[in-house]
Amino acid sequence: MKGQKLFVRPIEASDFDAVRAFAAQHGGSPDVRSGLLGKLVGELVSVLAMEVEADAVRVVDLVVAEELRRKRVGRVMLNELASLAKKLERNWLIADVQHAEFLRRVGFTEDQGVMKRRVG
Repeated sequence: MKGQKLFVRPIEASDFDAVRAFAAQHGGSPDVRSGLLGKLVGELVSVLAMEVEADAVRVVDLVVAEELRRKRVGRVMLNELASLAKKLERNWLIADVQHAEFLRRVGFTEDQGVMKRRVG
């Protein structure tokens, strides 16, 4: 991935088949309707499912292609989500504690059983 830029954009209706195929190959939810996808050299390499809540954006799922894990793709996806949350005037990114180790590495802290990261 060195020297290549991850292209991140919102998931559109025309992406549903590609997201479903990605989930079948790499895991994650096949029925993502709201979120971001990441492409590297035109190839789908990550999917982030999200829900917008009153004061936060919830990370429902984040899947990165196995061969690109530990190469900062997940971190870039969460930073893009933080930018989106700021535009949506939400103060927090939140997630379940099931991926707590990764989330701590990218700035989340645990608070009452939920992983949280302030936006901005």
